[in-house]
Amino acid sequence: MLPPKAVIDLLASQASRLFSADSPLPRAELEAQLKMLLQSGLSKLDLVSRDEFDSQMVVLQRTRARLESLEQRVAELEARLQGEPS
Repeated sequence: MLPPKAVIDLLASQASRLFSADSPLPRAELEAQLKMLLQSGLSKLDLVSRDEFDSQMVVLQRTRARLESLEQRVAELEARLQGEPS
């Protein structure tokens, strides 16, 4: 996997070549080429889909809520142990 800066530099150099003044390609062909170029560059980055991100956020929120609940329970048990006579 390339670092993001290298991917951006590669995309920029290819885009400038694609849009040079001597390019004989029609607009539709330029758009198709640019789309392929962007898809190729983005595929080299370590990205996740929005759906995957959202599902992981739900898991994280549930995990945090459960952790907070467990921390509260531990604090209650510790307080109860400290209050009991030895």
